[in-house]
Amino acid sequence: RQVTDGEADLALGRRRPQGRGAWPLHARAGNLALSRMLRTRTGVQLRDLGPMRAARREVLLSLGLTDRRSGYPLEMVVRAADAGWRIAESDVPYLPRTGKSKVTGTWLGTWQAVADMRAVLGGAVAR
Repeated sequence: RQVTDGEADLALGRRRPQGRGAWPLHARAGNLALSRMLRTRTGVQLRDLGPMRAARREVLLSLGLTDRRSGYPLEMVVRAADAGWRIAESDVPYLPRTGKSKVTGTWLGTWQAVADMRAVLGGAVAR
């Protein structure tokens, strides 16, 4: 709603776990660390780099996002912040998964996500 109402250029959903096992502890810890690094890099006060987001298509395409793996959500926020976008966050209910995560469900997935996000924060061109 924040985007359609003109209050924000990019809106992110802050996950609020509903029920046991909705968001594993290691994933929460990683998200907390990433949120702090993002805040240091951009000044944007986000508490969650969650998967739920909204933006207008035309302006989103103008960001020139290139990452096609785990760095994509982070790249979107970093480039939006660098472009001076108004970024907002709203609480959304987060339920337990029905399947296994490709990212936080395996060591390889977690390692790839860390590498992708490190490249984005370091300013490297993502894959």
